[in-house]
Amino acid sequence: MKGFDAEFHNLDHYIRVITDRIWEGRQIDRIRDYYSDDCVVETPSATTVGVDAIIQGTLATLRQFPDRRLLAEDVIISGDENGGFLSSHRIFSPMTHAGDGAFGKPTGHTAYARTIADCVCKDNRIVHEWLVRDQSAIARALGIPPALLARQWLVRSGGHFQKQIAPPPPSGYVSLVEQGDCLDQYRDQWQQYWSAGSDRCFSDSDGLPIIASVPGGRTLVGSTAMRDFWSVWRQDWITNSFSCEHLVINRRADRHDSIAMRWRVLAKYQGTHSMDITPHDNDIEIMAICHADVLHGQIVREWVVIDEIALWMQILSQ
Repeated sequence: MKGFDAEFHNLDHYIRVITDRIWEGRQIDRIRDYYSDDCVVETPSATTVGVDAIIQGTLATLRQFPDRRLLAEDVIISGDENGGFLSSHRIFSPMTHAGDGAFGKPTGHTAYARTIADCVCKDNRIVHEWLVRDQSAIARALGIPPALLARQWLVRSGGHFQKQIAPPPPSGYVSLVEQGDCLDQYRDQWQQYWSAGSDRCFSDSDGLPIIASVPGGRTLVGSTAMRDFWSVWRQDWITNSFSCEHLVINRRADRHDSIAMRWRVLAKYQGTHSMDITPHDNDIEIMAICHADVLHGQIVREWVVIDEIALWMQILSQ
């Protein structure tokens, strides 16, 4: 790979090695080696610019969850060495709540959460990142209702949800939205779900089970469970728009093919509420990253990462 250290065989190897060094090896100082000085990191709740913010965020996480691990589940790759690669990196994190921080006083509880990070990589560094973490999975494991945690985070920011508009990725990088039978079907399924309010379509044909990781740390098995979950989730929203920002497939001769897709929805919340929480009539941005495994043309596993805490913060923002 042009511009990358010779030790890295390919982008998959690069992402796994640097993640292991920084997180598993606790070599936090190596962040400066592998992130550009002006790297943009966009999450559903915040946008930061600069490597110092990445370091401070990492240290804050480790103060709360000192044993947190970043276990790589998959890396789905696109792009090239000229315009820039993109790695869509799915991570599973076990962690113990042992320190003070954004999640409150330590509870000693163990939490498990998934994160997907889409990283633009060029010249041996990450130069732009979109990151979505299942924060409500952590909240639920610690015994905190997601809406209550969102209200606590809002209080610290004066009651207002504020997210800086993310600058575009560096010049030369172009997000890919690939086309093809299973890709078109996957994108259209999500678009129809949001635009028409129809249930997502799943099939258990040919004996292939559908297993899905969904927001809140939940795992669903089978098409019936999938339809039930997403039909209930959809009832809370009136959709204004849907956009697919990134869609690629990695075709693998030795195993299943894998899809990565990043999408956003602008919507209004109309769901029920409790705990004396009053939603406001705000425009809400739902930012999601999905991975899906494809076998014989069918989706057999899926991971949908949405930050429900960020949604509640927008809903409750004054």
